Amino acid sequence: MTEPHVHASHPRVASRLKRAEGHLRSVIAMIEEGRPCLDVAQQLQAVERAVRNAKQALIHDHMDHCLDGDDAGDRNELKAISRYL
Repeated sequence: MTEPHVHASHPRVASRLKRAEGHLRSVIAMIEEGRPCLDVAQQLQAVERAVRNAKQALIHDHMDHCLDGDDAGDRNELKAISRYL
């Protein structure tokens, strides 16, 4: 088993994702209630943006961490994770 990989930003990222999760549940309810597609699409855009922002915060924090290290493995991991931006 590997060691936990935790950065200072992880609690904030988890909080953002939990808010997005709640928002997504609301969008699902909107669909089930038959709300207008324009309203649903607008809310889905907001969920997508929230998830994208959480992903970027996580990746940027991780990249900062890798740049602080002198390990070649960190640089390789930096290259690998940057493709998700």
